[in-house]
Amino acid sequence: MKLSDFDFDLPDDLIATRPASPRSSARLLVAQGGATVDSHVFDLPDFLRPGDRLVLNDTRVIPARLNGRRHRDSAQGPVSAGIEATLLDPQADGTWSALIKPLKKVKPGEVIVFSADLSATLDRVEDGQAILRFNLSGEDFDKALDQAGAMPLPPYIAAKRPADEQDKTDYQTIWARRSGAVAAPTASLHFDDALMQALSDRGVAVTHVTLHVGAGTFLPVKVEDVTTHKMHAEWGQVSAEAVAEIQATKAAGGRVIPVGTTALRLIESAARSGTIEPWEGDTDIFIYPGFQFHVTDALMTNFHLPKSTLLMLVSALMGQDRMREVYAHAIAQNYRFFSYGDASLLIPG
Repeated sequence: MKLSDFDFDLPDDLIATRPASPRSSARLLVAQGGATVDSHVFDLPDFLRPGDRLVLNDTRVIPARLNGRRHRDSAQGPVSAGIEATLLDPQADGTWSALIKPLKKVKPGEVIVFSADLSATLDRVEDGQAILRFNLSGEDFDKALDQAGAMPLPPYIAAKRPADEQDKTDYQTIWARRSGAVAAPTASLHFDDALMQALSDRGVAVTHVTLHVGAGTFLPVKVEDVTTHKMHAEWGQVSAEAVAEIQATKAAGGRVIPVGTTALRLIESAARSGTIEPWEGDTDIFIYPGFQFHVTDALMTNFHLPKSTLLMLVSALMGQDRMREVYAHAIAQNYRFFSYGDASLLIPG
């Protein structure tokens, strides 16, 4: 299985830089077996059955992109340098790992000032990442970060425009509640209150799980033999309540449909024994063709990057040839791609 097997040409103008408005007006490509239907997200209930269950990732994206300054006294007098920081993961000791540009401009023990309220000391450097100790914690930190930070838009959007205040709404799901992600579970961005009500009226249930999506989700695959790729790890939790709901749906003959690859990776991580069980920890599960699914019956997801692990995941679910057909159709019909783009509903069989 070669990396080149998952490549395709995507016109640059199909990369979405803003989401559809309202959210559920985004287009929806439904691939069920060999059939392909062009629809819209607000029609999702029509393609589901009473008794089906959507699995939703309730992680909350933090405004992890920060701009600050490092001040230092030198022989020539006071000097300062602009510093860009992207928070990655909170550490057990209260520090944060972060990417800093330029890292060489900051020495351990130096302070970076991000706002009148928020600053951080470079505690140390590990594996090319900065370990920052902030001057605030808890709710005070959350409030100051919300004021000083910007949403960490994916590189392919950030290259086209900077994040702004609108992204703090657009790049967050309506059910986000557990802070810790530095990337959104983007298939979930299509849901609004009207759609949730329509799904409920249809008899479709929902279950919440948590996977804190990391910046590693955007890392490219650099090996030609994809089976040797090492996935990044992300923290997740599947509660006993979630397991009970999923098992009840299965027992009643309903389908379990994760919304987004993050929810799928999490529930399959919790089901490696063959049966889903309560689970908490770091997962680096890598799903590519040949993977055996134990829980997932279908998937709602956006359209993914060429040569990405997420394209490999959907190919594992639907088959490589079928996904080539789906993506060729999406490009021919001018579907919008990636995080702020349109959606697909993938139903094997």
